[in-house]
Amino acid sequence: MGIAATRLPCATREPAVNDEKITVRVTSTGQTLEVVVFAKRAEVIQVVLGQGVHCVRCDLVSTRNGQAYVGNAMGREIVYERSREEVRADLARAAAVRDFRR
Repeated sequence: MGIAATRLPCATREPAVNDEKITVRVTSTGQTLEVVVFAKRAEVIQVVLGQGVHCVRCDLVSTRNGQAYVGNAMGREIVYERSREEVRADLARAAAVRDFRR
């Protein structure tokens, strides 16, 4: 399975003005974190934890039953508790806003 955390690519990325942020939960402690979405598709969501040189990029993949997205960053399991269908609806809504023309 392609669950991986990488360090360098996010350090060179310049922050955008309106980065999308999502809340994920660390399963071992129950702590919630707000992370920046790097890329979002129905199959995988790439997020960036931290800022600057100390950031970590992580892939969140959908679970078998499609009820959440899970990934591993620096040995910790993180969970985004939204279903695959909810993420697809979010993507469709974002595409509709992007395609809006006056």
